[in-house]
Amino acid sequence: MDLSLVLHSGDPVLQATFALLVLMSVVSWVVIVARSRLLWVMKRHQQRFMNEFWDASDWQVALSLAAKNQSPAAKLATSAADGLRHYRAHEGGGLGKGVSLDEYLVRKLRTRLSQETAQMERGLTWLATTGSVAPFIGLFGTVWGIYNALVGIAASGNASLATVAGPIGEALVATAAGLAVAIPAVVAYNAFIRANRRFGQELDGFTHDLHAQLLTEGGHGIR
Repeated sequence: MDLSLVLHSGDPVLQATFALLVLMSVVSWVVIVARSRLLWVMKRHQQRFMNEFWDASDWQVALSLAAKNQSPAAKLATSAADGLRHYRAHEGGGLGKGVSLDEYLVRKLRTRLSQETAQMERGLTWLATTGSVAPFIGLFGTVWGIYNALVGIAASGNASLATVAGPIGEALVATAAGLAVAIPAVVAYNAFIRANRRFGQELDGFTHDLHAQLLTEGGHGIR
């Protein structure tokens, strides 16, 4: 099976099918590499920040650490402190009368947690789509290639095995190409889902601890 022969002798539909599969593969690998690096960096920075945050002597030191760190946990800590300041600034007005500090912090932290979770899931939709669609695109290319091969064989009037095997075998390359694009995307998608689940559980635990700490101390030291 000569892929270059398929690309050169195939009609525009078959060529477009292979071009689409190549494009999907390139984008998928870009997403895989970028997400792998991002997860590694976030995990490293977040673990270090969480250890330093709970070892901080006071809130000012802790928030200073958060300002220098770009991990989701650091952003949650900064968001919680901003929410507490905002609540105090409006405590005498409608906000203080309408909702308690507990409810306000829960809403603030939940919103930020949702944003960070959505950030971790970027690119996963593409991997899921590629893993689901690529095999069918490859199958379409195979069917189209076989159809053209059979039409050519019928026109030549030679239906021997040697004549049929070459064109049909080359058309089957499209199915293999579709699987080659889909399999890495599916494996990476499952791996990222598992990593994001574990990362999200860790972040959720930090959020609950942060919320409890702010309510217990009342955020003394946050100015």
